[in-house]
Amino acid sequence: MNAYLILENGQVFKGKSFGYEKETAGELVFTTGAVGYIETLTDPSFAGQIVVQAFPLIGNYGMISADAESKKAHVAGYIVRNLCDVPSNFRCETTLEEYLKEQGIMGICDIDTRQLTKIIREEGVMKAKITLEEPKNADFNFEITDKVCDVSCEEILSIETNDADLTVGILDLGMLKSMATTLAGKGVKWAAKNWSSISESKVGRAAKEVWKGVTKPFKWLTGS
Repeated sequence: MNAYLILENGQVFKGKSFGYEKETAGELVFTTGAVGYIETLTDPSFAGQIVVQAFPLIGNYGMISADAESKKAHVAGYIVRNLCDVPSNFRCETTLEEYLKEQGIMGICDIDTRQLTKIIREEGVMKAKITLEEPKNADFNFEITDKVCDVSCEEILSIETNDADLTVGILDLGMLKSMATTLAGKGVKWAAKNWSSISESKVGRAAKEVWKGVTKPFKWLTGS
């Protein structure tokens, strides 16, 4: 089915829909990885964003749950040039398209992602929409807010390691599974808390300890 990508600057790209067919909107960003699309889709730092894969072929090894960085996909939309619908990998569990359908995420393919990447690189991150209807007057009057609330753990997560030399407290602004397993592999005992558990008096100290998370996490921590 035909689908349209509408940029905030007025440019329109026509492509084909895949995944969950429902209009979506978000910040338009790109990633250049030749591999790692599973990690990208499930990375909480992409919450609220429509992600462009600059590499031309995506989906060739399918979806593998063990490689996911969290329990679900977080992107608002997904853009690829060539979608592989016949993946080849002994670990493959399902196709990329089936996964996006399950996760309720709209995708668009047959798009010139090289041109899109140049636009974002030169003009910066902008709002965008993916829709099934021919564009007329696109409404970009929306804000991307409270994504830290969406991705932060609801209860304390922790892991115990024998003979741990170090204990680390993590403020969860979108923690990656790989971060947690790396800490555990180094013999570090850790506990992750919901972002709202920090008090205002600790914001300054915590800011030095924040790892990668949702875009502009300090907006929610400091209000700036």
